[in-house]
Amino acid sequence: MQILLINDLVGHSKVGMGAMLPVLSYLGHSTYNLPTALVSNTFNYGKFNVLDTTEYIRGTLPVWKELGFHSDAICTGYMPTEEMARLVADYCREQSAQKTIIFVDPVMGDGGQLYNGITLQQVDIMRQMVAVADLTFPNYTEATLLADVPFRKEGISREEAFQLLDKLREIGAKSVLVTSCIVDGQHCVVGYNQADDEHFLLGYEEIPGLFHGTGDLFSAILIGHLLNHEPLKASTRRTMDTISQLISLNKELPDKQRGILIEQFLNYV
Repeated sequence: MQILLINDLVGHSKVGMGAMLPVLSYLGHSTYNLPTALVSNTFNYGKFNVLDTTEYIRGTLPVWKELGFHSDAICTGYMPTEEMARLVADYCREQSAQKTIIFVDPVMGDGGQLYNGITLQQVDIMRQMVAVADLTFPNYTEATLLADVPFRKEGISREEAFQLLDKLREIGAKSVLVTSCIVDGQHCVVGYNQADDEHFLLGYEEIPGLFHGTGDLFSAILIGHLLNHEPLKASTRRTMDTISQLISLNKELPDKQRGILIEQFLNYV
């Protein structure tokens, strides 16, 4: 299948498109890209340079429409400007009408905080993207921001987790996953699958340490399996187990901010 990635391109780290492209190609999909920003390195280094590509996207999308380019699926990530989000959301709506599957990773923050360089205005921007999603997969921090509910470090109950999913569905998303969530004391991914109207909860054991780019790898592996016609719940479980294995294999990396060097571990996905 043909997949268009609309996400940032980071020069000195295996995150964003740099993490996703190898995985999706390895899983047998033709993968194309539309960079939302050129970024020198992950924001956590404290110093970074970002080139916003709104003008490039403004000029590129009309060319693609004129040429009749079409993708079986689109996956969106980091959106630095409101105009870009509006342009991309409109494009996704048009493509969705032609049966394109829309995946949205609302990249904004983690651990109860916005990422360095992300503003509250970008939360509203991301709601525009979630509104057109067949499937969105925020982490717990991003889900609370989108739903405008408090972040609770100690975790939430099963009922509250399912209510959070439903709030994201109210924005417009058809199916939803919320990752890195503590539910009744257990680390979980919680989900809602529109296809069978099912809420579900999948537990996992947390591995200490923060690896950048694991969210992007999660997205790519999950999408790769879904587009190979595997069910959402089973694909999510498989993806979670794969990410745990990749983290375990790379836990001794000296600079985890650069992400997992995924090309060396593609046989695990």
